[in-house]
Amino acid sequence: MRLAPDRTRHLMRLPFRWLFGSLLASIALAVPGASPITAPRLQEPLPFREYPSFEGDDAAAPLPEDWQVPAEVVVGRLMYPSAGGRRGYTDWRQGNTGWTDDYPRGDRALVKMLRRNTRIDVRAVEQPVSLDDGNDIFYWPFLVAGMAQSWELSDAQAATLREYLDRGGFLFCDSFFGEDSWYYYEESMRRVFPDREIRDLTDDEIIFHVAFDLPGMTKVSIPHIREALSGFKMGGPPHWRGVFDDSGRLVVLIAHNNDVGDGWQWADDPRYPGDEANRALRIGSNVAVYALTH
Repeated sequence: MRLAPDRTRHLMRLPFRWLFGSLLASIALAVPGASPITAPRLQEPLPFREYPSFEGDDAAAPLPEDWQVPAEVVVGRLMYPSAGGRRGYTDWRQGNTGWTDDYPRGDRALVKMLRRNTRIDVRAVEQPVSLDDGNDIFYWPFLVAGMAQSWELSDAQAATLREYLDRGGFLFCDSFFGEDSWYYYEESMRRVFPDREIRDLTDDEIIFHVAFDLPGMTKVSIPHIREALSGFKMGGPPHWRGVFDDSGRLVVLIAHNNDVGDGWQWADDPRYPGDEANRALRIGSNVAVYALTH
């Protein structure tokens, strides 16, 4: 694991809902109607650190020159324990397990896209975020969960994630294929929201149009690199699903039988279809803008 000096004091402010205008500003994540004094007391945000990916050199990326420069927004990468037999043979807290899918190369490609095509002031490097690190999760407005079928959340971790989402956070789950994978994914999601429906999304959902207009997105399956190179089909038809809060805000976007993260990771590789890479980067941009404005 690579650690950075503790320069994150001013990266983010207290737990927040997000507003987006000519510049982004962060304010406290708040349950509607709750008194400000009910907000949790926060520790300082954890410093940037980098872990090894189970994909090795395919997912490696150099540190950008400005990696230590603070910004108003940081792309969060959700760390989670893997179920036994699904990238679960090593300590997930040290990397090399399912949560490192497409990481960090994919995350940094998304950062470049956000910097190039939006007005978001985004840090050059992502932030690994663990559900076991107290209140640290509340510093990061949205999280990406790769290889999402391999997560196996404890009840305590599920409760932390539920609070984060209820207070205004956002989660994008991606990079898993097949019905068995859906079963494992749903098992942990039901711990997070036992009383909320996982819905099939329609093409008119705001998240598909908020920054880039992506018509027909629910019929799109962004390929895994193996599919792109060999034509081997890894899953069935695409499923774009979501979980909504009581006010109708989408809090979890699920891309099943898709690998958006591979579209980010391999965007600069001429072997990966350019149209699919562009689409992956655009839906990633939409995720960021939606999370910061809704």
